[in-house]
Amino acid sequence: MKLIKARAFENETVGFDFPVTALIGTNGGGKSTILGAAAIAHKAIRPAIFFPKSFIGDETMSDWGISYEIVQKTKNPTQLVQRSAKFKRSKWVRDDLIERPVLYFGIQRTVPAGERREFKKLATVNYKFSGKRSELTAEVQSQVAKVLGKDVSNFEHAAISNSQSFYVGGDGKITYSEFHFGAGESSIIRMVSEIESAPDNALILIEEIENGLHPVAVRRMVEYLIDVAERKSIQSMFTTHSEDALLPLPTEAIWSSIDGKVRQGKISIEALRAITGRIDESLAIFVEDTFAKEWIESIIRNSVAEHIDEIGVYAVSGDGQAYSIHSAHQKNPAVSKRLKSICILDGDSPKSPDETAGIIKLPGQAPESEVFNYVAANIDDLSMKLAVALHLQPDQENRVKRVVKEVNQSNRDPHLLFSQVGQKAGLIPTAIVSSAFIGLWMAGNSSESKRIAEFIAGKAEEETGPDLS
Repeated sequence: MKLIKARAFENETVGFDFPVTALIGTNGGGKSTILGAAAIAHKAIRPAIFFPKSFIGDETMSDWGISYEIVQKTKNPTQLVQRSAKFKRSKWVRDDLIERPVLYFGIQRTVPAGERREFKKLATVNYKFSGKRSELTAEVQSQVAKVLGKDVSNFEHAAISNSQSFYVGGDGKITYSEFHFGAGESSIIRMVSEIESAPDNALILIEEIENGLHPVAVRRMVEYLIDVAERKSIQSMFTTHSEDALLPLPTEAIWSSIDGKVRQGKISIEALRAITGRIDESLAIFVEDTFAKEWIESIIRNSVAEHIDEIGVYAVSGDGQAYSIHSAHQKNPAVSKRLKSICILDGDSPKSPDETAGIIKLPGQAPESEVFNYVAANIDDLSMKLAVALHLQPDQENRVKRVVKEVNQSNRDPHLLFSQVGQKAGLIPTAIVSSAFIGLWMAGNSSESKRIAEFIAGKAEEETGPDLS
């Protein structure tokens, strides 16, 4: 989907490479614009739901446009069809709309039933229910229970009209109406019921998936969307401010929107705040992944401690992402004048270091391999120190030595080195293992640690210009 022009976006492209897509960004960053743009390619959605036009202040909508490349499975399971939507003469013009079932769950889904106008009549003494109450289907019961961690086998669905449903809860002893449900409980039952009833290949759109939900339920709801994609070929898109919603997803399933620009890849909500300058620190360091973040934070704690409160380190998923975010940050005076940034890439990145531009590299190739290989090569001398750092007794050094040698011989994926050591050494958490190895690497590689520390300290001590915000 290409946002030729829509709100703050201009010539930005979003690809949907996974059947579940998360849209993240700061408030006003454009998440809902992307969701709405995807929606209006389909006949089932009225553009005014997402893009209403006011005759006060919306004059620039006249040049909005979106183009699409879509797989229309009913006609051809692989061939792309071209479609477009343009805003002309105060209305949307959409060519040859896609016939596809679309379910949209907006923010209003978490409004308590007692505050919803359509249910007010149910609380009047003169209301007579003439419909039918029925159990939730077995599939709905199962999926809701997995999300909420709650047995809903005694819950019922009441059809109060052809298009409206009302739910009744119970535990086998007492019953209670939806007026007494939690807002999150009600929204999950409704969403799952409608999604399970939707035809295969439907499109599901959810605003702020975390609304009304416990963090565990948020993660489970995303896991449900992945499951229903496998079972029913249903595609889902949702906006979110929740880190928990991103945990089950691969990096290609996540798109961030910031100030009219979109980027694909996993990125933390904290990193988003750093990109836009909405943090208290004066220096942001962008790195490729969580291990690089841990490595740099260890160097800061040990060698740049006097600036520790001024510095934030942010993992942004990949060298291209870290490089482009830092470069965009440098070019935006409204942000760079109040928040400096640097980029520290992995040694195997094809990007070239440029200290004057604030870009350096970690030593070695893959960071995990660099740190692990140093300790493995010197394990006969470091085994006791490593045992202590792993919270084991010093007399466990031979066991630690054996484990490191085994992992060194058998490992095929450097990202798993420390989890494998932890597993073999006695279920030691990966974070403890990686921290232990980093500490030993730093002690034995003081010149490299000093190089990185001095670069960070130098940037931290640079004067910032006037705040242009």
